Amino acid sequence: MASLGIQARITGRAPTRGLLVSNHLSHLDIVIYAAALPCCMVSKVEIARWPFFGKLARAAGTIFVDRSSRTSAEIATQEVAERLKGPVPVLFFPEGTSTDGSQVLRFHSRLFTPAVAAAAPVTAAAVRYVVEDGTPERELCWYGDMEFLPHIWKMLGVGGFTAEVCFGEPQVYTGRRAAADATQAEIEAMRTGRALTLQ
Repeated sequence: MASLGIQARITGRAPTRGLLVSNHLSHLDIVIYAAALPCCMVSKVEIARWPFFGKLARAAGTIFVDRSSRTSAEIATQEVAERLKGPVPVLFFPEGTSTDGSQVLRFHSRLFTPAVAAAAPVTAAAVRYVVEDGTPERELCWYGDMEFLPHIWKMLGVGGFTAEVCFGEPQVYTGRRAAADATQAEIEAMRTGRALTLQ
């Protein structure tokens, strides 16, 4: 993060176990969360082939899932269940894709299933990018049909910026759809309210 000119600002208490869910702005989120706390990540299988980020993800023990394959999703769900028994939280991005930050997309609920079944705590987290010169957040986001390398070069052309991460309080849910809807609403509130402002 230092080499990319990224500063980190963390509010709330990072979870030590359970499921951690977040909105998703770009590939930078992987680096930001890896720096913020020990965790295991769930990511789309394409990232395994990316330069730098793919190597980082593989080294961190990322669970890769092919979103077009029901079998892959079932295997990933089983692996999440096993990892939830471990000493670090499992992080995933329920939107299923990265966005320009203008809204938090409706969360997919499948990967909440292991946490609900195990009564494991689920923690919502919001990430936001803030550029000192007022550059809009979307200029740092990777979304739509953007190509990977051109976006990297564009991001490097932006002056230093701050990645703000806010952790909510762990909650236990009795249904996966309820967990998805509640954490989405919580993250939207953190993104639009004062929850990401340092006290």
